Amino acid sequence: MSKGRFGDFGGQYIPETLMNALISLEAAYNKAKEDAGFRAELGALLSEYAGRPSRLYFAKKMSAGLGGAKLYFKREDLNHTGSHKINNALGQALLAKKMGKTRIIAETGAGQHGVAAATAAALLGLDCEVFMGKEDTERQALNVYRMELLGTKVHSVTSGTQTLKDAVNETMREWAGRIADTHYVLGSVMGPHPFPTMVRDFQSVISMEAREQILQAEGRLPAVVIACVGGGSNAAGMFHHFVEDKEVRLVGCEAAGRGLDTAEHAATISKGETGVFHGMKSIFCQNSEGQIAPVYSISAGLDYPGIGPEHAFWHSTGRAEYVAVTDEEAVSAFEYFSRTEGIIPAVESAHAIAHAKKLAPTLSKDQNIIVCLSGRGDKDVAAIARYRGKNLSE
Repeated sequence: MSKGRFGDFGGQYIPETLMNALISLEAAYNKAKEDAGFRAELGALLSEYAGRPSRLYFAKKMSAGLGGAKLYFKREDLNHTGSHKINNALGQALLAKKMGKTRIIAETGAGQHGVAAATAAALLGLDCEVFMGKEDTERQALNVYRMELLGTKVHSVTSGTQTLKDAVNETMREWAGRIADTHYVLGSVMGPHPFPTMVRDFQSVISMEAREQILQAEGRLPAVVIACVGGGSNAAGMFHHFVEDKEVRLVGCEAAGRGLDTAEHAATISKGETGVFHGMKSIFCQNSEGQIAPVYSISAGLDYPGIGPEHAFWHSTGRAEYVAVTDEEAVSAFEYFSRTEGIIPAVESAHAIAHAKKLAPTLSKDQNIIVCLSGRGDKDVAAIARYRGKNLSE
């Protein structure tokens, strides 16, 4: 596999103004990952600050109720800040500090990556600014205030569809204009090399732990590993240490929104085509002229018109399967999991739970499934209430 490529996907499709920054970043990352001191410092942050290892939780009631396979959940929602995003944010912020940067910038959709970046910046003494689509700032107002509370400036992006795609555009534009003191903490396994590899590596702690935990709990590997997919960082982290275990099925769950037969979805693998966008060659939702199409999901974190290049590669080789889950299926799973296990999941994670509900009864009782519970659902409660016709402000 050539540098920065996953089969035919990946690469560095960026303006010359950013090329030196990416070369410097790759060199710094390659040095850091071989540096025992950096690894120890990051390990301490993850364990003492973020709360790792996260638990592998056996969902006893859900498993019994559905019949079939045992269901385990990798509890990334229990991490500090409430999602998997802190794993990557701490890694990149620490790397930025080692590179002599004094400021980090980030994009965010659901706000969880923005909160994680803001948290890492506050801890490590870095200035931080986050770019967030105006539509997302409205549906995730709680996370906007959390970022501001942590000392971060939040920019509301009013261009384009005012969602995650446009937030990425603005963050890249900002980085290109201020490389000297600034590092872009990209939040997913996307963008130009080395970001897809670097973010996957920081998130691979999820599957490293889960593999050890399931072998200890069950004495065997899972039959299936499931994760939601937007850009794809929690899924890449959840899949990574199982990729070589060919008997383990890997399933990514993308957002079908209001249905694949409508224009209102974000189902990149199901409906997209190969293209180049945001510095990478991957699969994207496009219109008939090849322009990036507007996408929709009830989940701000899955509301992205593309997917990370390693996911595109896994899809092309058949190593991973990708299924589409509608808003209604995700909301029903959100409610079901809350009532059955007493855990309110992020609506992103609920897409994976919805598919696990379908799949578990088709497998035998001596098999098990691991679902990445990528985040907690506090941020989504008001949106789900509105979806169900309830106004919490009354």
